[in-house]
Amino acid sequence: MASEIRLAFAHPSERAIATAGDAPRDRISLRDHIVEVEIGAFQAERGTKQRVCFNVVVEVAPFTGEIEDDVDRILSYDRVTEAIAHELAAERLNLLETLAERIAERILLEPQALRAFVRIEKLDRGPGALGVEIVRARADVAAHLNTLAQEIASERPHPRVVYLSNAAIAHPDLCAWIDTLAARKAPVILCCGLPPEPPLETGHRMTQRRVDLLAIEQNGWRLAARDLRCKVVSTRTELDWAMRNGQICVWAPSKIVLDATEGPGVGPRAGAALSAWFATEMEACELLAVGGDLPEKTDTPQRAVEVGDPLF
Repeated sequence: MASEIRLAFAHPSERAIATAGDAPRDRISLRDHIVEVEIGAFQAERGTKQRVCFNVVVEVAPFTGEIEDDVDRILSYDRVTEAIAHELAAERLNLLETLAERIAERILLEPQALRAFVRIEKLDRGPGALGVEIVRARADVAAHLNTLAQEIASERPHPRVVYLSNAAIAHPDLCAWIDTLAARKAPVILCCGLPPEPPLETGHRMTQRRVDLLAIEQNGWRLAARDLRCKVVSTRTELDWAMRNGQICVWAPSKIVLDATEGPGVGPRAGAALSAWFATEMEACELLAVGGDLPEKTDTPQRAVEVGDPLF
C-alpha cells in the first residue's frame, strides 16, 4: 500500500516505469513547465491568470538503427511544449481534465509516441498544488487521431520561399526587403544558389553534388551575415519550429536534399529550380525569386522580380 501511495504522487516518469510491460520503451520528459493562463470553472478564476504546472512523460518506441545525432529522427521536446501551447491558445477551458486529454491526443499523433502521461497542477488555488493526471495510449485515442491529424494539417504554416540571387544578396536594400517580407503574414524561408566564386571541381558526379550543396550552404551563411535575424537551418524539425515562432530562416539544403526519398530532378547548380522543389516540399504559399529565373512549371504559385524592383 505504501508503495502504491508513493507512486500515486510520484513524477509521471516513475509511474511510466512501474506500469511498463515487457517490451522495452524509451521515454522523454518535460518537468515543471509553468505557464500563466486563465483556466477554471469558478467565477473567481475568470478574468485572471494563474500558474499552471505541466509534467509530461512520453513513451516512445526504441529507435532502431543509427540515430546519427539527427533531430529529425527523434520525437523533439518542442512537440510536447508546442502541444501544450497550442491547446492553451485554442480556447479558454474550465477543466484541467479537458486540457490534459487534448494535450495527450496531440502528442500521440507523433509517430514515435506510444503512451503519454500528462499531469497538470494549479499552483495558486490553495496552500498546495491541485491537479489531475491522465495516462493515454495510442489505442485509447485512435478514433480521434485521423480527425485531429486533418485539423493539424490545416493548421500547418505555408511559408513564402524566397530565392535570392547573388546580386540580391549583395544589394544594399537587402535588409529593407527582409523587413518587407517579415511584415507579411506568411513565414519566410530564404534560399540561395552557388556563391559567385567558382566551386571546387571534383571530377566525380556524386562527390560534386555534395560539394555543390555545401557551397550553397556557405553562400547561405554569407546571406545570414548580412542580416542577423536570418538563421541558417538544415532540418525539417528546425524549419517547423522556426515557422511557428516567427523566425526568418536561410535554408541549408544538404540534409533535406540527400535524405529525400524523391529528391529534386535538378542539380545544386540550378539554384532557383532547387528552391522550387523545396517550395513544393514545404507546401509554400508562394515562391518568389529576386533576380533569378524560375522554372516554367511548378506546383507552387511563383513570381520573379528584378533586383531593386518592389517585392509587392
